[in-house]
Amino acid sequence: MANLKPAPPTDRQLHSPGKERLCIISETQAAATKISRSLSDLFGLYSTDLDHLLDNEPAPLAFVDIDLGRSRDLFQLRSWLQQQPDREAVIFAVDRESRVQLVRAFSLGASDAIFRPYSSRALRSKLLASRETSKVDAPAIAIEAGLAALQNIFLSANSGGPLDTRLLAKAGDALVDQIETHGLADWVQAVRVHHNQTYQHCLLVAGAAAAFAVELGFCKSDRSRVAISGLLHDIGKARIPVAILDKPCKLDPEELAVVRQHSQLGFEALLGTDGLHPEMLKIVMNHHELLDGSGYPHGLSGSEISDLTRIITITDIFGALIEFRPYKPPMAAQAAYQILEDMGPKLDRDLVRAFKPLSRANFL
Repeated sequence: MANLKPAPPTDRQLHSPGKERLCIISETQAAATKISRSLSDLFGLYSTDLDHLLDNEPAPLAFVDIDLGRSRDLFQLRSWLQQQPDREAVIFAVDRESRVQLVRAFSLGASDAIFRPYSSRALRSKLLASRETSKVDAPAIAIEAGLAALQNIFLSANSGGPLDTRLLAKAGDALVDQIETHGLADWVQAVRVHHNQTYQHCLLVAGAAAAFAVELGFCKSDRSRVAISGLLHDIGKARIPVAILDKPCKLDPEELAVVRQHSQLGFEALLGTDGLHPEMLKIVMNHHELLDGSGYPHGLSGSEISDLTRIITITDIFGALIEFRPYKPPMAAQAAYQILEDMGPKLDRDLVRAFKPLSRANFL
């Protein structure tokens, strides 16, 4: 794409010297003007519709409220967003019930999403929160690689497109390098600022799995394989309604039954994927199986559950306990470990014992 230059001053732009620049991308200029009214005191605003997108220079912050079904425009939107300086934050508006829109938004480069219909107050809060979390001193390279892989993973599961195993390999290597250099605590603190709950969980599990592989003395390639398995393990959630996944309270029995389908759905999504180790398909299918046969989806027990699956099961439970959820605060690492111990014969006791050193870090 040709180098972009700042658009000449027009009625599309509201100049606010000294304020951080925010670009509003909408279907029409009238819609952009309406959105701008509630934000002009916070940001230096300019706006554009998709037809004039390439006339504008990317800004550090962007808010996108468009029809994500307009596939003709989405490639140029992603290319434009990729030129955004420092990639501080990109917020997309999506329909609450549309998993397709949410996945597509993150595949285009969203850092967060807001559900329609949104209020002016909610939008202001979302933008301010994204601006602050973008300034956290995070392990940016590994986070970026992990998010790129997750975006591809969930888009592939949702649309049936190809899974990019090169992105997975890059993310696995970057994540392992980060854990080896800085440890699990730094990774957890950085990942917790990510607002998409499913992505946050997968990144936490992948990081905990990589740290566990290091603790167990795995070779470099096996550490990466375990980290990739952590990224992949919940791929089936791409086919679960977002209203259930993001419900701000505990699920009822019917909703829980729907969520429990994600193991089988994930396995089906990955079948036939070239370059994917067969063990990873077992992990996706079996990571909720328990050694005493009380797990799901098939009630496997004992030797029917592989060692790598047992590792991901432990880190999956641990990750769920220490992450932020809308209906509960994160649990301290030692308290989360105590729950692993209390599960007794459901988990591999030797592996739980080996995991204990990782629970001594302060994640809060």
